[in-house]
Amino acid sequence: MKYLDEYRDPAIARGLVERIRTVATRSWALMEVCGGQTHTLVRQGIPELLAGSVELIHGPGCPVCVTPLEQIDRALSLASRPDVILASFGDMLRVPGSACDLQAIRARGGNVRVVYSPLDALELAKNNPDRQVVFFAVGFETTAPANAMSVWEAHRRGIPNFSLLVSHVTVPPAMEAILSAPESRVQGFLAAGHVCTVMGYTEYEPIASKWRVPIVVTGFEPIDLLEGILMCVTQLEEGRYEVENQYARIVTRSGTVPARTLVEQVFEVGDRKWRGIGTIPMSGLRLRPEFADYDAEIRFGLSDIVAEEPKACRAGDVLTGQIKPTACPMFGTVCTPTTPLGAPMVSGEGACAAYWQYGHGRLDDTSLTAGAQ
Repeated sequence: MKYLDEYRDPAIARGLVERIRTVATRSWALMEVCGGQTHTLVRQGIPELLAGSVELIHGPGCPVCVTPLEQIDRALSLASRPDVILASFGDMLRVPGSACDLQAIRARGGNVRVVYSPLDALELAKNNPDRQVVFFAVGFETTAPANAMSVWEAHRRGIPNFSLLVSHVTVPPAMEAILSAPESRVQGFLAAGHVCTVMGYTEYEPIASKWRVPIVVTGFEPIDLLEGILMCVTQLEEGRYEVENQYARIVTRSGTVPARTLVEQVFEVGDRKWRGIGTIPMSGLRLRPEFADYDAEIRFGLSDIVAEEPKACRAGDVLTGQIKPTACPMFGTVCTPTTPLGAPMVSGEGACAAYWQYGHGRLDDTSLTAGAQ
C-alpha cells in the first residue's frame, strides 16, 4: 500500500538503527509527544534496539489520557440524565471517573452513543428534537476542526438542542511545561505529525530556540520514527536546535489554513486542567462567547463538579515522562485493562496500555527484522 508498506521495511529500519547508533556519541533523551507514536515504538521494540544511544521518554500525547477526572465526571452526570443523549468517540467509554465509567452508565440505561464524527452527533440532535445531544469533544488540535464545524453547522442550521462538552488541549504549552519542570531530562522532541497537519509547525520554532531543543515533526510508522530520531540526534550532535519536518509527505510549515481559520473562529485559547498534571495556562480551547449557547458546561451548570485524582495512580508521572508505566506500583496488579485506575491503561493511545499489550523489555531485533505486525 502506498505510503504504508515502504514505511515498515525491515531492511531500511535496520539501516536507520545502525546509523543512529553510529551518529550518537552519547545517550540522548528524546520525548515523543504522540500516543500513537508511543504504541508504534513499544510494539516494534525500538526503545530496546536503541538502548545506549537514545532513551525514549513517553509524553502526554494521548488526548483521552489527559482528560481530567472532573471532566469525565461531568460526562457521567450528563449521560445519567433522561433528557440527554451523550455522544462520544469509543475510547472515552472505558475511562474511569470517580465512581464508574460511561460504559457502566450505558449498561444502566443511559443513552450513550458511540459516533465517528461530531457531525454524526449533530444529526442525532436534528433527528431527536425532544432530547439534548451533547458531544464529548476531546482531543488535541487534530480533532478541533471537526468539532468547530459541528458548532458552526448547528448555529447555521438553527439546531438548538446540540452542545459540546469541551476538553480540548493544545500541544505547545504542554511541551513548555515539561521543559520548564526542574526534573525534566528532555533534550529533543518528536512532534506529532497529525497535529502539525492541521496547525503546521511555526508554533514550535520559538520553543526550539528558547529552550535549545531540536523538534522534529514525525509520522507514525517505524521508518518515520527512526528517521525522526536520527534527525533529532544529528541536530544534538551538531549543536543545532531547529524545527525539522520528517513528515513532509503530509505536513507543511503553515498547516491546513482553512481548518486553522475555522478553529480560530469558533474557539479561543484558555487555561486547561490536564489529568494527573494539573492546570497548564493557556493550554486548552474553549468556545468563544458568541458560541456559548453550545457549551454544555454552561447549558447544564457543570462547572461546580470537581474531583480529586486517585492518589494511587501515577498517570501524571507517566504522562510527563518522569517514570515508565512499569515503574508505577499499581501497573499490572491493581491497575489492569479490566480494572483501570487511570486513562493511560484503557486508551488506545495510552502508554500504560502499550506496555501492557506489547510487554516491556522482551523485544529484540526480531521485531523489526521480521517486519511490522
